[in-house]
Amino acid sequence: MPLHLQKLCVGADSIEDLERWISFRLDQKEKEGLPAEQTHTTRMAPKRKDELLDGGSLYWVVKGLMCCRQRLIDIRPVKGEDGITRYNLVLEPKVVRTEGVPRRPFQGWRYLSSSDAPADIGGRGAGRGIADIPPEMRRELRELCLI
Repeated sequence: MPLHLQKLCVGADSIEDLERWISFRLDQKEKEGLPAEQTHTTRMAPKRKDELLDGGSLYWVVKGLMCCRQRLIDIRPVKGEDGITRYNLVLEPKVVRTEGVPRRPFQGWRYLSSSDAPADIGGRGAGRGIADIPPEMRRELRELCLI
């Protein structure tokens, strides 16, 4: 079973907002002649790298709701101009919507076991069609225990 990470998506108001930001950054990198890959820089190195790269994802918490994920491709050390080593989480640019799970604010990232990870929306079985409901309405329906 792969291991995952969860992280607050600071600055994004919605999944669509995150997707626009990813698209903008990839276009910007391409124009600058840089590799067109999406990365997220973090200060702390995940110690369980092999488990994370064995099919793991980064689950984003948007406005208090863990609601989407991106597959982890690589974790690379990067030394900044200040001489401090940080770590780039290389992510697949495709954002996969998941069932929403409320999360309180936290700093940095946290490990997330596969058994605690929310299911993808839009696949087979339960949850099909839920992806078409606007996120705010899904949140309200979930709070009312209707989905």
